[in-house]
Amino acid sequence: MDDPVPPRVREYADQVVTYVRNALGVTLEYDSNTLPVLDHYLRTVVGTQIATLQLVIATSGAYFGEVVRRRLGGRWELGGGEDGKDVEWRMVLPTGLNFQPAGFVAAAIAQADLDDLDSELDAPPRMRPHVQQALSRMGEVSVEDYYSLCGRLDTLEHVHEVLVAVAAQMMGNVEDDVPELVSDEPSGSVN
Repeated sequence: MDDPVPPRVREYADQVVTYVRNALGVTLEYDSNTLPVLDHYLRTVVGTQIATLQLVIATSGAYFGEVVRRRLGGRWELGGGEDGKDVEWRMVLPTGLNFQPAGFVAAAIAQADLDDLDSELDAPPRMRPHVQQALSRMGEVSVEDYYSLCGRLDTLEHVHEVLVAVAAQMMGNVEDDVPELVSDEPSGSVN
């Protein structure tokens, strides 16, 4: 069976494990339990040199994408092959929900959305209204929680579960306990 992780993604993810272990003395375990450690580490890199910051964003994005893939399933899309821009790599979940992990990391460092990196969720046009509705029903959170990788994982898990239920209903497999459906019109990327 082929390894679902492109070698460059694996290399980058392993690099951030080493960076965090050297900086904080804690080993990241590719699970949600160590994401708070990565969030803490990312708060320490503010103000570092641009080249170092870009490397931290790319490697931490690979690690976060791997945590999501291992937890929810999915596949990597590297764009222009493995030599494509590493900050543009996307994680695509089985529901079609997709995102740029490096964009989430950059937003976590900046505590804001950035113009030059994608930090939004996206989905196939048919599912976007359901994503928007699921997001609109989520409670308010602090800015720090919103941009944290822990918060992003919670959001991804919730929206992914909603899309699984919607897909089951569309296929006629489930009638109860499915979120109310909204229009099937495309609406663009969603936050």
